Amino acid sequence: MLEKLFSRKQNDESTQQFLARFPNAVGQFGYDAWGFNAKVIEQYISIGKFLYEKYFRVEVIGWENVPKTGRCFIIANHSGQLPMDAVLLGYALVINPVAPRAAKGMFERFIPTVPFFSMWATQVGGAVGDTENCEKMLRNEEAVMVFPEGARGISKPSSKKYQLQSFGTGFLHLAKKHQAPIIPVGIAGCEEMMYNFGNVDFIQKLFKWPAAPLLVPVMFPSKVVINIGKPMMFDSNISREMDLQDDVDVVKKEIQRLMKEALDIRNSK
Repeated sequence: MLEKLFSRKQNDESTQQFLARFPNAVGQFGYDAWGFNAKVIEQYISIGKFLYEKYFRVEVIGWENVPKTGRCFIIANHSGQLPMDAVLLGYALVINPVAPRAAKGMFERFIPTVPFFSMWATQVGGAVGDTENCEKMLRNEEAVMVFPEGARGISKPSSKKYQLQSFGTGFLHLAKKHQAPIIPVGIAGCEEMMYNFGNVDFIQKLFKWPAAPLLVPVMFPSKVVINIGKPMMFDSNISREMDLQDDVDVVKKEIQRLMKEALDIRNSK
């Protein structure tokens, strides 16, 4: 349906332009080591372009802060009930006019249990967010996209919008170990995409889901602002868990600042 919004000629042109600059090395059959499939990406380019440019009217600040090459973590706040923030941020990184990157997105361990969706998530550049996967990506000089709030952030009720939930510490442990810069990102606008009245606890427990939000089943065309901050480097000392948490709090505070700045820009439009 969405693909009909573009003429075949326009779609062919935008697809070829997108693929020509797509910064992901694949084998002769179009796959990379983690299951990314270039042909699957090709099928969704026109839809992604529509969502990014027309439906959510994404505005990006700080493109120049993304390293052109080399390992790094892209760390952002998470919200919106569906992982649309990951889709929009991933698209923004690919079309970055300064330094296009095809970031690898880390997803929750329950995703592989979801039929069909798990395969699609892998083919568009995602991977299970475990230590082994992430370390291999860093050694391969990949940009790794992580949302440390996980399900806590994406499924929180609308009454808590723009309130960051607790961050996991795994990303910082690996950033220190592999001396990978952290690129903090604050995203505003995804909180308004869907309305969440709260969590249905008994359904969550019954199906053993990370969350079971009670939603208005409509994704509203909310304007999104992505604010990319300057790279953050931390020393390699990981001997004390207390120090690790202190550094995570530094990253969280910066993302909070970037998110508020993005929200102010969004509200001024």
